[in-house]
Amino acid sequence: MKLSEKIQLLRKKYGYSQEYLAEKCNVSRQAISKWESDITFPETEKIVMLSNLFKTPIDILLKDELDIDSRITNHTCHNVINDNVNGYFEGLLIKESISDENILDILNINKVELWKTESSPKYWTALYFTSSDPELPNKFSKLMIANEKLGGNWYVDFKYKNTKFIVFKNKILKYEIGNQVEKDFVSEECRKLGILDISDISE
Repeated sequence: MKLSEKIQLLRKKYGYSQEYLAEKCNVSRQAISKWESDITFPETEKIVMLSNLFKTPIDILLKDELDIDSRITNHTCHNVINDNVNGYFEGLLIKESISDENILDILNINKVELWKTESSPKYWTALYFTSSDPELPNKFSKLMIANEKLGGNWYVDFKYKNTKFIVFKNKILKYEIGNQVEKDFVSEECRKLGILDISDISE
């Protein structure tokens, strides 16, 4: 089911008129009509608003293969706890840093935040995720953006048990948490790629 169909279905489910939804999203009624007709696509901040209005996780809205009825499953804190216990990957991805959104199909999105920036794009979509895919580092390394016009060398950071990963385009860096020698090496490699300090990357 496409996003356009989900917007229309959820709007009707909650008894919202197009005018009401337009007012809540700070857009025109025509904009809502275009969203529902699949003519235009809502901006990131509007998708966040829709998620809140419809009480539906953002990944349910965005992934065509997920229907609205599945919004209750696989999106709870219980899943995050299980992932951590079993040693699954856990991390943070800026959605605008990837060249192919199909990677989202193998992630469990547990939390979404919209970050306002001083750069372009003006807003970043921060996705807190877990994943059980053993090839996740390799898959990320193939689709991270490395383009000066698109923000330079983007990276994603995540951990698996006691191992920290920082993945750039075609480059996978990792170190054991607590191992200062390994961390210093990774820090130097990050500096070469334009990341001055990895101390802000959570462990």
